[in-house]
Amino acid sequence: MCWLVWPGLLMFGGVPEVARRGVHVPQPIPGNRADPAGWPSVIEDFLTDLAARGYSPATLRARRQALATFAGWALDRGLDGPATVSRPVLVRYQRWLFHYRKTDGEPLSFRSQNARLLPIRALFAWAVKNGYLAANPASDLELPKVEQRLPKAALSAAEAEQVLAVPDTSTVAGLRDRVMVEVLYCTGIRRAELANLNVRDLDLSRGTLLVRQGKGRKDRYVPIHQRCQAWLGRYLAEARPKLVAEPDDGTLFLTVDGTRFSLDRLTQLVRDLVKTSGVAKDGACHLFRHTLATVMLEGGADIRYVQAMLGHAELSTTQIYAQVSIRALQAVHAATHPAATDPRHRRATHDDPSGGAAGGVRVAPLFF
Repeated sequence: MCWLVWPGLLMFGGVPEVARRGVHVPQPIPGNRADPAGWPSVIEDFLTDLAARGYSPATLRARRQALATFAGWALDRGLDGPATVSRPVLVRYQRWLFHYRKTDGEPLSFRSQNARLLPIRALFAWAVKNGYLAANPASDLELPKVEQRLPKAALSAAEAEQVLAVPDTSTVAGLRDRVMVEVLYCTGIRRAELANLNVRDLDLSRGTLLVRQGKGRKDRYVPIHQRCQAWLGRYLAEARPKLVAEPDDGTLFLTVDGTRFSLDRLTQLVRDLVKTSGVAKDGACHLFRHTLATVMLEGGADIRYVQAMLGHAELSTTQIYAQVSIRALQAVHAATHPAATDPRHRRATHDDPSGGAAGGVRVAPLFF
């Protein structure tokens, strides 16, 4: 039985099922569905239990994808269910992930490898707890050490304005696009949070926006400044009434079809705006999240306020942006480093490109 997932098209057993735009089609788990100990039965039970315990749809989709990949790999090696897996098998899979190459020839990052192994470890722990297995082969599986990376370069304030100037606000779609990017830049919310905004989440009189069930299934309020309020007011009055299709479900930002934006479509839209602007930086929705955090920290905001804006559960996550926000560090460096503050350390030598004297007077280099 073949199984493939393409955008908008599910091929299962050779029978195509077309999904409506914006509707997620669950990825099928390969294997014998009639076998209660097989991969489909056990994994579906596991995912159902996670859903009953309040795990988010995004988490369930990610775990389903990771487990479907592992199940397919195991079936190719004659392993038809969790009971056939041993610790050496898991080590082999871990090494397979390490040697795997993407379509561009690049390996998976250790963070990506981790993301594919953690659901497997969770599955086996759950299977033992619920009587599917007597022992857990993944109990002492050592995960790869995740590298610590800084976020991609943020936009400067001038570059952000350059992107915001791209949409043609005389058109309905252009006005909508400008307002969506304005909200991303003003609030730093995630693309899924932007897509899920409803009209009722706005309180323009108080200057607030309610993010419902953000990452970690938490609600939070974020402030919106006066310029953003003005753009939102104009969008609600001029553009949204021309985009909405009855029955109106209250979705704030609508496609030309009157439907909610998919995440991929949002990414492509914002990426195209950044590229068209001529800014020499790559990115899409998350680029404005990085930008908000960086400009706020450079403007002197307390890091805990930035944490609240971004909806980070841990302060350590927000502290990464403190390393990107380098202007304050540059100022301290310029004010305290002896080569920048003490004239004795700036004598004209072959190491001083300015010549060390006012007026461009050159001093002969020293030879030893």
